[in-house]
Amino acid sequence: MNIYKVENLGVQFANKDILKNISFIIEQGVHLTISGPSGSGKSTLLKTLATLQSYDSGKISYLGKELKEIDPINYRKEVSYCFQQPVLFGTTVRDNLSFPFEIRNVKFDENKASAALEGVMLDPTFLNKNITELSGGEKQRVALIRNLMFTPKVLLLDEITTGLDTTTKHTVHSVIDQLHKEGVTIIEITHDDSEISNAYQVIELKNGEIKYE
Repeated sequence: MNIYKVENLGVQFANKDILKNISFIIEQGVHLTISGPSGSGKSTLLKTLATLQSYDSGKISYLGKELKEIDPINYRKEVSYCFQQPVLFGTTVRDNLSFPFEIRNVKFDENKASAALEGVMLDPTFLNKNITELSGGEKQRVALIRNLMFTPKVLLLDEITTGLDTTTKHTVHSVIDQLHKEGVTIIEITHDDSEISNAYQVIELKNGEIKYE
């Protein structure tokens, strides 16, 4: 089943074409990697799928429905986006991990949050840690599991392993691989050659267009 169908997608900024005539289909449950040099339009494409960037021409369908017709709040409950630079809010890790429960009017499940922390090699005591005390790798892992408190249908990852040490990178990959095994559709951007070589499916962009061999 198609989870996304992108047809002749175009995005412009300041009268410049950032994406041009992008067309592809993403099957539900795949792990897709988007690659290409800096400035090729990778992040713009991912943000467009996340509804963080509008598009000027073409069409995106999500589960058969035009993306522009879908309620963005409901859409973002199913499609989670992880920024390259982790964005945390509030004061503590708890503030961040409780947020997905709050927007769904569900009681915060501390046991689930603690287990998620342990799953990315962080102690449950991190729940009460001030976010200003976290390292870059710790912030990235907290941002990732915040998106996973409720398992999404689609996980969009914008170069989230950039700058992480080898151990942390391995931990993040393990979480992502497990989600993929559970049927979550993964769409990620990476510059990492090893990640690209191990990718299940790759779309390469160049100058805002899909590069075909």
